[in-house]
Parts: sequence; C-alpha cells; structure tokens
Amino acid sequence: MEFSIQIRDKESKARAGVIKTSHGEINTPIFMPVGTAGSVKGVHQHELTDDIKAQIILGNTYHLYLRPGIEILKQAGGLHKFINWEKPILTDSGGYQVFSLSSNRKLTEKGALFSSHIDGSKHLFTPENVVEIQRIIGSDIMMALDECTPYPCDYEYAKKSMHLTHSWLERGVKHFKSTDNLYSHSQTYFPIVQGSVYKDLRIQSAEFIASQEMEGNAIGGLSVGEPVEDMYEMLQIVNNILPENKPRYLMGVGTPINILEGISLGTDMFDCVMPTRNGRNGMLFTSEGIINIKNKKWENDFSPIDPNGTSYVDSFYTKAYLKHLFKANELLGLQIASIHNLAFYLWLVTEARKHIIDGDFTKWKNIMIKKLDFRL
Repeated sequence: MEFSIQIRDKESKARAGVIKTSHGEINTPIFMPVGTAGSVKGVHQHELTDDIKAQIILGNTYHLYLRPGIEILKQAGGLHKFINWEKPILTDSGGYQVFSLSSNRKLTEKGALFSSHIDGSKHLFTPENVVEIQRIIGSDIMMALDECTPYPCDYEYAKKSMHLTHSWLERGVKHFKSTDNLYSHSQTYFPIVQGSVYKDLRIQSAEFIASQEMEGNAIGGLSVGEPVEDMYEMLQIVNNILPENKPRYLMGVGTPINILEGISLGTDMFDCVMPTRNGRNGMLFTSEGIINIKNKKWENDFSPIDPNGTSYVDSFYTKAYLKHLFKANELLGLQIASIHNLAFYLWLVTEARKHIIDGDFTKWKNIMIKKLDFRL
C-alpha cells in the first residue's frame, strides 16, 4: 500500500491524499460503506460502484468468520471473489463485536474468548489467528485485534485495556510479518490507538502505535457514548502524534458533522453503519438538513429528496413517493433511503476533498455544519 498527500489545507489539519492498493486507488478523505457480512444492507454491488461511487467497502472478521466461515471464503478465493467486488476492502478485526458481547466474552493475555451470537458456540480470537483469518478473507487493509473500552470506564480499566491492546498488537505485527498473502494481491495491517477519553493514555497509545511503523494507523474506542467534545479532543491529541505521511482511520464515526470535523482534525478514513441503519428507519441526510421521511408533511411533496442532487436517486424519486413506500412497508423504500444516504456521505467527502484542493475547506465546512444539523 502507498499513501501520498496531494495538498494540505492552510486553516486546518485537513488534507487530500491518495491511497494506492492492489485493487485500485482511494482518494482521501474517504467514507467506507459498511458491508459487515459481505453485504452492504439492501444495496447491490453495481449500485455501490456506479451510483454511490464507493471506492472501498468494509467487512467484519467476526461475522465473516462465523458465517459463511473461513473454509467457504478460502474455497471462493477470498471475499473479493465471493461477493464479486473488484475494489479495495478493509476488514475490522472483530474487536468491537467481541466488545459488544460483554456478557458472553472473556479477555485474557492470550486473546478474546467469546460465544457466538448465532448458536452459542465457543471461539477464541488471538492476535495471530485474527491475522490468519484476514489472510483468508483477503482484505486489502487488515485491522489488529484490540479491546474497545466502553464509555464510561474508570482510568485503571482503560489503562489495563490499552496495555492489553498493545501486547496483542506486538504479537499481531510479528505474525503479520511472518506470514504471506494467500492471493495475488498485497495486504497491509493497521494498529489501533485506544485509551478511552484519558489524555495521557491516548498520548501513550498513539506513541506506541506510531512506533510500530506500519503503513497506516487507526483510532478506535470513540463514538461509544462519550460527549462529542471529548471525541474531538482525543482525535486532535492522537492525530498530532500519528505519522503525518500515513493514512489515519477513525473507526465507526459517524454523523456527517463528525466526519467534517474529523477531516478538519487531520483524519483520512471513516466508516459507520449510520447511513444505512438510519435510512432504513426513515432518516435521510441531505445537503440542506435532516429529513424524517415518515412525517406527514412529505406526503404531497413532489420535490427531489435532496434539491442539490447529491445522489442519483434524487433525479428519480420524490419525497412523496418515498413517504408512500415507507407507509406501505415496501422494501424498495428502505433500499432507496439506504442508497441515498450512502451516496450523500460519498458526496460529502468528495466535496470536502474538492474544497481542500481549492483552498476554502474551512469556510465551506462551517457553512455545511450549520445546514447538516438542521431538521427539515
């Protein structure tokens, strides 16, 4: 993997760059649609490519390991071939999913022992076998096994958790470097900064992660319930330490405003289930504000979903029609909303990139943030 920065914003830490992988180039800043189990919910692969303009998607090691299973994926020749996706893929190690199973998992120095949410069967994730699983999946960017601390958590817990993540990382890096790709493309491995909302722990973790000298780095353990001001503070602290010449990935974040603020603080990559999850519940993100399409006010509004045409569906469907589909419980409504929201997120980061290059990112960002928080 190669990363180059094309231009930096003069009034913020925002930068426009390019990540080169074996499956193609990724223009940054970038948003990655979440395809947890090999599918971005309700969206065809051709729609991701042609309509949403996705440059990379995300899969999840935990879910893919349990179903369809690594033997099926190996027989298929990896996830790219299994789902017929020719662009880059990033896989989360499964640490966050194991974290969410707090009542059905046990963390030790050896690894994370957990019970499957599907059938209750017992499994163990170690730093080493998570690398091996992701080798079989064949993702372009693999994530290290970590523990995502809950919020709130006390200082001692956060400190112990961070050291466990660091210990796992050393083993994971060693195993990654001692194993080979299974397929005809290269893979890279990102460590993850932890430390909850404690400044000194975030500094310590960021310095440790940077010392591993991997090709990119991630920031985890944010957007788990902490105040947004704390998230931005931690992000600023970490990005001031992580290497300038490597991509920075903020995991699981977030709202359109979170993404713009993250870009302003020097972050390059984002993912979140919000566009599809909220879309399926009738929340639409637009360049003029947020719409709840279930509201009665839209039933005779025959204007496009977004007047500025941020997604291709805006030229096909009106608010009234989408309101009707939701009221009638038609699955097409969920699909249209998901496609629109994902296309909007990709439009947003593409516009951010353009304004970074044009030199007026901060001015544009401040205007957009006021609009994005408005309820239509």
